[in-house]
Amino acid sequence: MHLELRHLRTIKAIHEAGGLARAADQLNITQSALSHQVKGLEDQAGLELFVRRTKPLKLSAAGMKLLRLAERVLPEVAALQEEFRNLRSGKSGRLHIAIECHACFEWLFPVLEAFRKAWPDVDVDIRPGLAFGALEALQREEVDLVISSDPETLDGVTFSPLFDYEPVFVAAAQHPAAEKAFVTAEDFRDQVLITYPVERARLDVFSQLLTPAKVEPRAIRQVELTAVILLLVASNRGVSVLPDWVLREVRYHSDYITRPITETGLTRRLYAAVRSDEATQPFMAHFLRLARTEPVKLQRQDPPAPA
Repeated sequence: MHLELRHLRTIKAIHEAGGLARAADQLNITQSALSHQVKGLEDQAGLELFVRRTKPLKLSAAGMKLLRLAERVLPEVAALQEEFRNLRSGKSGRLHIAIECHACFEWLFPVLEAFRKAWPDVDVDIRPGLAFGALEALQREEVDLVISSDPETLDGVTFSPLFDYEPVFVAAAQHPAAEKAFVTAEDFRDQVLITYPVERARLDVFSQLLTPAKVEPRAIRQVELTAVILLLVASNRGVSVLPDWVLREVRYHSDYITRPITETGLTRRLYAAVRSDEATQPFMAHFLRLARTEPVKLQRQDPPAPA
């Protein structure tokens, strides 16, 4: 039996209208064409689908089975058509994000909150476990955007600049570096360096300072959470290097000191990597605009007044 969507719409319309004439009006076809369609469907089924001697016209037991199918299938088809319309118009889609920057959660959540309000029909997710294969996952379409400070030349991938930030040295208030205007690679040689649990190549303090200077800290302690890193630093258990957006409140806290790295300081840039053919989608373009402006507000925002 060959069923088409028009057959299901026909069964549903006749049931709801109670007769061929009104159903034909609803379907915008002639009554003759509708009768011919019903006869063809009954010939395929080998069963009568309507009890014709009743008014209003009623479905037979076989017809009721088709009606139940129509009531399940037609709403799903309508929902899919609406989803496709939204995709074509850019109103809906998927934005799954992988992060190569461990501290980016500090500014990413405010960005996502603003994005959610503007694009409620876009499926947003942050994908765990992809940090070190994130760009490959982007090319495989497993994720849709990667936050990275290390742009590469990849076929079909566009790196859009987001904003600049400063990696900053942070230590306990009583640390000897408090007497210095800035720190250098040599200042880390006898220190316990507290870092996020990521490979050295993706940590600014190594890629931009220690590795080129061939300086190795006395020890390295890896910690997952920013708040715990700061707690250990305040307890003088080690020093750390964190992005300026993380340290905006710490700069004014009596338990800590913050210092530039080198006399001129370090400046790094974050990028959003997206598939080139999706970079201009309306919701993607809006996310990129938010990611360029919201973190800068956080960097410039004054810390809250003490209670």
